[in-house]
Amino acid sequence: MLRRLNAVQPEAFVFSKKNEAWAKEQLKKFPEGRAASAVIPLLWRAQEQEGWLSRPAIEYVADFLEMDYIRVLEVATFYFMFHLEPVGSVAHIQVCGTTSCMICGSEDLTKICQKMISPDQNTLSKDGKFSWEEVECLGSCSNAPMVQIGKDYYEDLNPKNFKNILELLAVGKVPNPGSQIGRYSSEPLKGLTSLTGYESGKNQFNASVQLAKNLGDTIKRINPNKVSKKVSKK
Repeated sequence: MLRRLNAVQPEAFVFSKKNEAWAKEQLKKFPEGRAASAVIPLLWRAQEQEGWLSRPAIEYVADFLEMDYIRVLEVATFYFMFHLEPVGSVAHIQVCGTTSCMICGSEDLTKICQKMISPDQNTLSKDGKFSWEEVECLGSCSNAPMVQIGKDYYEDLNPKNFKNILELLAVGKVPNPGSQIGRYSSEPLKGLTSLTGYESGKNQFNASVQLAKNLGDTIKRINPNKVSKKVSKK
């Protein structure tokens, strides 16, 4: 799938002072001469600060890591985790459209996005709160169809429960991620057929969903003030 930078770009980008301090801490994790290994976390941090990944942000990260621009562009345009267009202020919906999800009904999810958000991908809704795009496989094939919203997967979707998710987000609520039909993980729909001993004593949610519930709001971007405090204690 061809991915291009947005036609309209900001004039410049710089890390906030706290994000710059965080970025410098990341470089300490890698041997001398291997700063390029930090390219993904730094690009992610730039996106968290700006909301999306602009060309000035990509070039800023390249300069920060002393990398050629094209090398960082290769990374930014390859991974769907990087948004190359402005995204909704509340949520950006990534609909998996690859084989398993397509067979199980992802096209119905796309139609809902077109109706409730925007007819076109990577286009803000009228209120600026939402955007959406179709992406390549997100690796949750056994729980198809699914979407990624923020940092979480919403799985086992159908038109009704997907519409409900969007409606909850629109009024400021964050629905529970994971399976939307009560499946614990990726076991068969009718329950475990082997290793049934694992049914007893398990928590209400799997570890990923429980972490999301503990965090409370995983669609929010990173707060550099909170992260900087953690860094300063090291």
